[in-house]
Amino acid sequence: MNQTDLDQKISVLKEHKNEWARLSVGKKRALLIDMRRRTGAVAEEWVAAAVKAKGIEGQPNLAIEEWLAGPYAVLLLLNGLITTLGYIEIGRTPPLKRVRTRPNGQVVVETFPLSVYDRVLFNGMHGEIWMQPDVTPANLAETIAPFYKQVAPEGKVALVLGAGNVAAISVKDVLHKLYTEGQVSLLKMNPVNDYLGVFFEQIFAPLCRAGYVQFAYGGAEVGAYLTAHPGIDEIHMTGGARTHDAIVYGTGTEGEERKRQNQPINTKRITSELGCVTPTIIVPGPWTEAELRFHAEHIATQKQNNAGHNCLAVQVLITSAGWDRGPALLDAIRAVMRDMPLRPSYYPGTALRRQAILAAHPDAEVLDSVDYVGDRRDDMFPRLLIADLDPTAINEVCFTQELFSGVLAETRLPAGSPAEFLQQAVRFANETLAGTLSANLIVHPKTAKALGPALEEALSDLRYGSVGVNCWAGYGWMFPVLTWGAFPGHSLNDIQSGIGVVHNTFMFDRPQKSVIYAPFVMHPKPPFVTHRNGDELGRRMVAFADGQALSKLPGVVLAALKG
Repeated sequence: MNQTDLDQKISVLKEHKNEWARLSVGKKRALLIDMRRRTGAVAEEWVAAAVKAKGIEGQPNLAIEEWLAGPYAVLLLLNGLITTLGYIEIGRTPPLKRVRTRPNGQVVVETFPLSVYDRVLFNGMHGEIWMQPDVTPANLAETIAPFYKQVAPEGKVALVLGAGNVAAISVKDVLHKLYTEGQVSLLKMNPVNDYLGVFFEQIFAPLCRAGYVQFAYGGAEVGAYLTAHPGIDEIHMTGGARTHDAIVYGTGTEGEERKRQNQPINTKRITSELGCVTPTIIVPGPWTEAELRFHAEHIATQKQNNAGHNCLAVQVLITSAGWDRGPALLDAIRAVMRDMPLRPSYYPGTALRRQAILAAHPDAEVLDSVDYVGDRRDDMFPRLLIADLDPTAINEVCFTQELFSGVLAETRLPAGSPAEFLQQAVRFANETLAGTLSANLIVHPKTAKALGPALEEALSDLRYGSVGVNCWAGYGWMFPVLTWGAFPGHSLNDIQSGIGVVHNTFMFDRPQKSVIYAPFVMHPKPPFVTHRNGDELGRRMVAFADGQALSKLPGVVLAALKG
């Protein structure tokens, strides 16, 4: 895409930015309803294109990943925004289900489940948003949807640099900029998945015609031109810290020096989600064989979903050296992963990452039957298990770099009781592992009861923006009533997992973290990578989310039970 075309798109957005900012809530809500219809209309083709591009056409059960992380996630966000704007349109604040105050004064708002549908589809799960320390019960309402409290807001032009791995990210980020922050948006598609642009342009078609949304395509040179463009007011990106630093400080040795001196060459407001070395903390407890198998599938899903190309993929299991069930859990994980069919690693750089990891850990356990060297399978990344890593190894690559691949590491802490282990595990995650985006914690109900208040204190101490308790933090990304983003406090020259949050259909402007809870074992089984009826389940969940017709709910439940 040439610079003249890009300039024209930015000019269109500038011309309409104030119009969008001041557009009536009713008209904005009507556009959301239209986008929901359009999302449902393109869902089938969208998923088929993604399945083909990721090389999983022969594995239909894996299609559930594209249904849920594609149109389903977008439909959930659209539905949430439609609800919120419905209240704002009649001059009301969206009602809060339950607000509590922790002993330290922190305000916690329960935002999930909101409906009987949520309770049926996600039986036993609930989610909370924990607020920043300056939020109190008295001022909580002031933090909801502040953009809509303005009389004549000034518009802005946002550049959204789309993610290349998960389909819904780019659409959800644009919706956040449009509806929560009131900014018209230029979505620059990532070259890895720009084949989805044709569907996204259909979803946003009325907003594109009105001058509220535009699309751009191309590589790094297009991104560099747009980030420096004087017509762009703000930037939101999903990607890596290296790309972020190049935008803010420039490249090469000069860019490194500017970063050291904290002298940015790009002073626009930049929000970002930049990934993480995600931990899963396994609290020791009296697990049965069935429970070991369930969580082996659970952990394999945290790792192998989307071929491991997720910013929230688990990378480090934190276990207790003295837990007698630890070896059995690892054996169960090995068995689950070995039973999974191979899938291509579609994301660029797979071969280089494989070489780097195997060079650092030549003794890594390969959980596949393929000879990757002899067969020259450069499109595959072996499922690697690197067990019993030294927790004191300061420069361990599995602790310091997001590997974005099929590598699962494990480290064991020499703790005594579950309470001692939990304290050590939280400290290890906070102080040793890179990033603050997402963390998971798995704890048996008997152990949780014995821990008492210490369990919530551990959740409070975890410096992560999204925490899953007995479930993958990926639910926190999917459920739009929760927030998604790094733990607050990063700076431009120490960016880690990024700055700011997205989703958040209650539109809180000062959240600290989201916590999503699930039963220790869920029935029916969640959509793990081992689900035997994934394609049908995903298809039916999308059909239900597109309008939430009660008649479609039994089909979802039956498809889940078949798994």
